[in-house]
Amino acid sequence: MSAPVRVVVVSWNTRELLERCLDSLAGDLAAGRCEAVVVDNGSRDGSPAMVAERFPAVELIEAGANLGFGPAVNLGARAGAEPAPPWIAAANADVELEPGALGALLARAERDPRCGAVAPRLIAPDGSTQHSVHRFPDVGLSLAAIGGVGRLPWVGERLLIEGRWNPEIAREVPWAHGAFLLFRGAAFAAAGGFDERQWMYAEDVDIAWRLREAGYAVAYEPAARVRHAGSAAAIQAFGDERSARHIRAVYAWMARRRGIARARAFALVNTAGAAVRWLLCQPGRSLGFSGSASRAAMFRSYVKLHAQGFAPRGRLLAGGGRAGPGALEENHRSQQP
Repeated sequence: MSAPVRVVVVSWNTRELLERCLDSLAGDLAAGRCEAVVVDNGSRDGSPAMVAERFPAVELIEAGANLGFGPAVNLGARAGAEPAPPWIAAANADVELEPGALGALLARAERDPRCGAVAPRLIAPDGSTQHSVHRFPDVGLSLAAIGGVGRLPWVGERLLIEGRWNPEIAREVPWAHGAFLLFRGAAFAAAGGFDERQWMYAEDVDIAWRLREAGYAVAYEPAARVRHAGSAAAIQAFGDERSARHIRAVYAWMARRRGIARARAFALVNTAGAAVRWLLCQPGRSLGFSGSASRAAMFRSYVKLHAQGFAPRGRLLAGGGRAGPGALEENHRSQQP
């Protein structure tokens, strides 16, 4: 009998992190709880050779190019013998499962047939809980954040505002970060897998939206602890451009799934809110008040980021797509010593 969970780990030039990730799966592999597939997106740091040498039981797929996260997971999910296992886990290479994490995720999902995906508690390198569950981006959520309503304890908890929600509570959530997600195989298939147009960023928002449309829910299980280094491959690929690419991908998702008009309204609220807060920082900045200059710079950057939501329709819809040909490799080479 095949293992019930297929863990698909997506790798791109993060050999040491990938090694730790696969080491963390050793107990579940030995117990027959999971099988592992590494989809390597054209790494040049020896990652494929390390997998082949150290983890012969792990299936290795060398894509030969950077497919992006979602397309690589789709490829790994189709790998192996038929029939496909009942559960598929999508994983970044920069995660490490603590003992019992996969079992806790399975137990949570098996209790509720509506559960199409379940997310663990992500643990940052400093031991804190990462803010990894959210409501879907929308005008109402932005207004609550800009107006300060989200700071009210019961509102912040309901809206899953960073610093205002209780990470100890297991719950249904609209969407969760894709660093590690366990999918019910039937739900993953019903949603059509990851949308390969969301090449990088917002693919987790998108698949959660389509799971909901297919009648499934996303759950958060704090008893499942997964350590997460965070953005290891993205830092190499995009450097300081990460935030701009992320916001652009969110607007592409919103335009595609919720309509151009809603995306424009979302951009208007966010750019106007950031501009007003930038203006309010100016008196303090002129008087040299501590922190005013840095806050002003932050809000000014927000204006620029969210102004991407006013891009022409074609460029807006393409915002979740991949970088131009060779861009990732050129950026990667430019950062080498």
